[in-house]
Amino acid sequence: MIEVRNVWKEYGDQVVLERLSLTVNEGEFCSMVGASGCGKSTFLRLLLGQERVTRGDILLDGKPLPAEPDRHRGVVFQRYSVFDHLSVLRNVMLGLELPRAKFTGRLFGARRLLARDEAVAMLERVGLGAALNKFPQQLSGGMQQRLAIAQALTMKPRVLLLDEPFGALDPGIRKDMHVLLSELWRESKLTIFMVTHDLKEGFTLGSRVLVFDKVRIDPQAPGAYGARITYNIPLDRSRDSVSAVHIAEAAVRGASHIELVSD
Repeated sequence: MIEVRNVWKEYGDQVVLERLSLTVNEGEFCSMVGASGCGKSTFLRLLLGQERVTRGDILLDGKPLPAEPDRHRGVVFQRYSVFDHLSVLRNVMLGLELPRAKFTGRLFGARRLLARDEAVAMLERVGLGAALNKFPQQLSGGMQQRLAIAQALTMKPRVLLLDEPFGALDPGIRKDMHVLLSELWRESKLTIFMVTHDLKEGFTLGSRVLVFDKVRIDPQAPGAYGARITYNIPLDRSRDSVSAVHIAEAAVRGASHIELVSD
């Protein structure tokens, strides 16, 4: 579904990503882990279309990825991307109305009732059926993130991009969100890319773990080299191979593969 061919991302003399090559099938859940500042979120923005590659290509179904964000790519950030002045129901309905009523921004009659039913069904699915008329500031952090996920999924995207979606949540709420996301992924067959700093979270949720790291560092020119995907680990969950997952996780934790480059 998605093919990344020798992608580089540079900002002037600063190389952020280099030599990224990757093939992802439809329905995979790719967890992206690595140290802060190693390009994970930058790669997510390239997939979203917020930024363009400096060199290389990203293909979707064999065609260049659209240069602008579109409805085929949903996104959820760590900070809740919801509209504070709209109710929970209106937050989700807005995503249904805008594409269908581009001039007025609102639907009427039977079309509006249909959109409302769709929004209610999604909100019930994420556990917000009893909060339809509340406003985001009246919700807990976990409930606001559920709302953000409902917003993204209502658009029926093919690819869901998650940037540290649970990083600000308490451990108990975070675990509940893990269960919810896993269920939604299995039901919808979405292709998911999730950035996380929590290695355990990455291995728990993903069907594939992508580890980003710099393999070369020049002390004289810190920005001369970018990060690559140093590990690309498929996780076989069909056989519930828990021990294999633990071994792979331990290998990533203990890896030391920085090459110092100097004159």
